[in-house]
Amino acid sequence: MSSSVPSSGIFMTDKAADIKNKVNKYAFSGGGVSVEEHKANGGDIEVDVPYQWLRFFMEDDDQLAQVAADYSSGKMMTGEIKKILIETLQKFVKDFQERRAKVTDETVKHFMSIRKIEAMPDKFM
Repeated sequence: MSSSVPSSGIFMTDKAADIKNKVNKYAFSGGGVSVEEHKANGGDIEVDVPYQWLRFFMEDDDQLAQVAADYSSGKMMTGEIKKILIETLQKFVKDFQERRAKVTDETVKHFMSIRKIEAMPDKFM
């Protein structure tokens, strides 16, 4: 998955179906060549793109650790980890798109205006 190949990168303007198709088609798997091999040896989370992306986007560290354990042991299949990534990215992008839709010209004008910056409180210094 690469932003230099627009059809494989995930963008904040993508629709849910686009995210699903891109992850399923372009996200390199660290899983075994066959189901039997994967169940026996597990997946390689060091090269598995869905797992690497989940490291950044999954907020629950315990859930991420469980995914790593299940996938690397062969208990979780490649399709399952991709499904988790798809759902995680779809929610992230949808939430962003909803917030972005609420931005008005007035909001942009306010944030772009020249205004006094207040000093940091001593407790943060």
